[in-house]
Amino acid sequence: MSARVPRLLLLFVVAIVALSTVPGLAGAETRAGGSVVIEADETTGDLEVFGGDVTIRGTVDGDLRAFGGNVRIEGAVTGNVEAAAGNLYISGTVGGNVQTGSGNLQVTDSASIGGNLEAGAGTVILAGSVGGNAKVGAETLTLAPTATIGGSLEYDGTLDRADGAQVGGGVTRNPDLSIGGPIPQVPDLFFSVYFLVVNFVVGAILLLAFPEFSRELVDRTRDRPGVTGVVGLGGLIATPVALVLVAITIVGIPLSVVGLFVYLLGLWLGIVYGRYLLGAWLLSLVDYDNRWLALVVGLLVMVAATRLPVVGGIADLAVLVWGLGALTMGVFAAYRNRRTADESAAGAGSEPA
Repeated sequence: MSARVPRLLLLFVVAIVALSTVPGLAGAETRAGGSVVIEADETTGDLEVFGGDVTIRGTVDGDLRAFGGNVRIEGAVTGNVEAAAGNLYISGTVGGNVQTGSGNLQVTDSASIGGNLEAGAGTVILAGSVGGNAKVGAETLTLAPTATIGGSLEYDGTLDRADGAQVGGGVTRNPDLSIGGPIPQVPDLFFSVYFLVVNFVVGAILLLAFPEFSRELVDRTRDRPGVTGVVGLGGLIATPVALVLVAITIVGIPLSVVGLFVYLLGLWLGIVYGRYLLGAWLLSLVDYDNRWLALVVGLLVMVAATRLPVVGGIADLAVLVWGLGALTMGVFAAYRNRRTADESAAGAGSEPA
C-alpha cells in the first residue's frame, strides 16, 4: 500500500466536504454529514446544517437553518428556526419564530416557542407553547391538552382540539391558507435518497482511489472484528475528551479546532466505510465477493435499518464504530509501514559499500 494513503485520504475528504456545502446565512457556521449532532455542552452562533439526521442538544446562540431527514431540537435556539425536514421534533426552546416545511411536525409538552409558528406539514402535533401566532397548513393539526398559543390560530386541514388546549386569540380555518417564506415542504424520502447518493459517491471514489487500502480494511475487520469495534468505540469517545483537554490551554485551541475538523471528517468516513464493511460481511455469508455490490448493499440495508425506532439508532452506531475502528487501524498500519520502510532505507544507505 502506498505510504501516501493517509495524507491523500484526508485531502480527499476535505475536498468532498468543501464541495458538499452551499452558501447560507451570512457569517453562519455550516455543518454537513450523514448525522450531525450539537452536543449538550456545545454552544454555537448562527448555524446552518445539512444532514440525514440533525440533533440540537446544546445551544444555538442565534438563528438555526436546518435541512435533514430528521431534525430534532432538544436544546435551545435563541433566535429563529427555519427547517426543511422529513420530520421535525421540538422538545427544547426556541426564542424566536419557527418556520418549517416538513412531512411531520411535533412540538412536545416540554417545548417552548417564543415567537410565531408557521408550518406546512402532513401532520402537526402541538403539545407545547407558542408565544405568538400560529399559522398551520396540514392534513391533521392536533392540539393536545397542554398546548398553549398566545396569539391567534389560522389553519387549513382537520383540527383536533383537546379540552384544555388554550388559544389566546381567534381560531380561523382558511382553505386558501398560504405558508410563506423560502422553506419548501420536503418529504423524508427526498433526504434519504439524497444522502444515499452522496454517501455512494463518496464510497465509490474511495474504492476507486484507494482499492488496496479499502480491501485491507475488509480483511482486517473480518480477521479481528472485536478489536476493530473496541478501537472504533475508543476513538469515538476518547477523541472529544482529548480535544477538550488540549483546548484548555490557549496554545492548544488552534490544535483542538483542527483536531475537531479531522474528527468530524473521520466520522463521515467511518459512516461510509462502516456501510461498505457491512455489505462485504453480508455478501461473505453467501460466499460472494464484489466491492461495488458490497457498497450498495451496505448503504441500502442501513437506509432501511435507520428507519426502525430504537433498533435503527443502535445499528447506526454499531456500524459507525465498526467503520471508524477499521479506518483508524488502517491509517495506523499505513503509518507504521511507512516508518519501517524509511528506517530500512536509512539503514541500507548507511551500510559500507
